[in-house]
Amino acid sequence: MSAAITENKFSFEETFELVKGKDLEQTMRDFAGRMQIYRAGIKEIRTKLEILDEEFQTKFSYNPIHHIESRLKSPQSIVKKVKAKGLPVTVESVSANITDVAGIRVICNYIDDIYRVAELLTGQDDVTLIRVRDYIKNPKPSGYKSLHLIVEVPIFLSTGPIPIPVEIQIRTIAMDFWASLEHKLKYKTDNDVSPELRKRLKVCADEIFALDREMQNIHTTIQLRNGEEQ
Repeated sequence: MSAAITENKFSFEETFELVKGKDLEQTMRDFAGRMQIYRAGIKEIRTKLEILDEEFQTKFSYNPIHHIESRLKSPQSIVKKVKAKGLPVTVESVSANITDVAGIRVICNYIDDIYRVAELLTGQDDVTLIRVRDYIKNPKPSGYKSLHLIVEVPIFLSTGPIPIPVEIQIRTIAMDFWASLEHKLKYKTDNDVSPELRKRLKVCADEIFALDREMQNIHTTIQLRNGEEQ
């Protein structure tokens, strides 16, 4: 699994040009410090997930996680989101109101693995579950499916622990395949996708999910058969 964290390059001057009443240099230092803590939050959750995956491999010769991706929201996106909420563009405002600056995407092999990984992660004593949005049981109108969690994890600094929110998206390989291509198609059309194309994308999502369930059934059948043989 790649340990790389995607972080967009940016200009502090452009990002914080509308921030008034505060020295730009101090704002830069504050923001850089906060982003470092968000990076630490990603590393903390990522390490927990990798340990769980390795434990499954050791105990059951099986990895529920196919791979993990992570990213930090770009400063431009952060500022845009803060302004859309009608909040002041400050580091303090971001810390108090934006929960998806640090993001992790977990790609699992099968549907059952999604809920197994989520349960094991949120069951850990130092992980606090803040919010769950289950777009697998309740897909978006577009056909998008994924399990979204917001969790909080303590980051231990020299001054003491700081709770940091991390957004986790957990989905199967098939769900990720659809979501990635659907996103690229929307990007190419400036999000102006015709009703006909939206309907076709929804059909694709439904067909992919049917394949996901069949692969899950095959996997379960093989597990039961192997269990009977043992």
